[in-house]
Amino acid sequence: MKPSFEPIIGRYLNLELLGKPHRLYIEEAGQGVPLLCLHTAGADARQYRGVLNDPEVLRHHRVVTFDLPWHGRSSPPPGWHNEEYKLTSRDYMDVILAVSDALGLDRPIAMGCSIGGRVALHLALHYPERFRSIIGLQSGAHVSRYFDSSYLHRSDVHGGEACAGVVSGLIGPFSPDSDRWETLWHYMQGGPGVFLGDLYFYQLEGDIRADVAKIDTNRCPLYLLTGEYDYSCSPDDTREVAKQAAGIDVTIMERLGHFPMSENPAPFLSYLRPVLERIRAATA
Repeated sequence: MKPSFEPIIGRYLNLELLGKPHRLYIEEAGQGVPLLCLHTAGADARQYRGVLNDPEVLRHHRVVTFDLPWHGRSSPPPGWHNEEYKLTSRDYMDVILAVSDALGLDRPIAMGCSIGGRVALHLALHYPERFRSIIGLQSGAHVSRYFDSSYLHRSDVHGGEACAGVVSGLIGPFSPDSDRWETLWHYMQGGPGVFLGDLYFYQLEGDIRADVAKIDTNRCPLYLLTGEYDYSCSPDDTREVAKQAAGIDVTIMERLGHFPMSENPAPFLSYLRPVLERIRAATA
């Protein structure tokens, strides 16, 4: 195998978030319309390696993604050891907007998966003017607890392996072994209690069922792409969101699961590229 560099540039951004100094890890590639990508609960921005390496996407878009505070290569804020990490919708949106402002992104396309797909609905509701379009991957308005999440942060349980075990069943059965296990590796590396803190938003505080009908897709077009093999956010969960607000565009992705951009990048990109083309045409 001949050595080669990927087009991805990684660097650290120092900024204040939620009233505290943070050192945030950011990756980007390409030029053009900004595409801001949001990773899933308990993982990090490495999930978007397929998008960040796709020549067709990079020809038209500046793809930017970052590890949320406490996640991946981003550090928690000073004093983290004296607090419990719990993600809320308000904090989540504030971080996204602050990063967008710090990078000078002009009305980016926002694309998030899982918790990122949920916050995509919150952004479409509260900040439609900040984005030219929003893409939700595995977007549902709510999810009921279907396992005992306390096992994700216990002294007698390996947290990383428990997190990977929980999400392993959400990966589509057609995903290549290499991509499947890389996706699970990201979960095995998560910090103590971080996945559990993200689930506070996903399973409890971020429930948006009562407000979905208020989303105005005339102000910000909303595209929802959901893999058919997912019991955390099923196709029916996404279709239910589309029933509540007019103008939401829904695509059910065949043979894909809960982590489409990470578990099987090639078929995911075949669904993503036409959506990006439609957005570019509509906002040219």
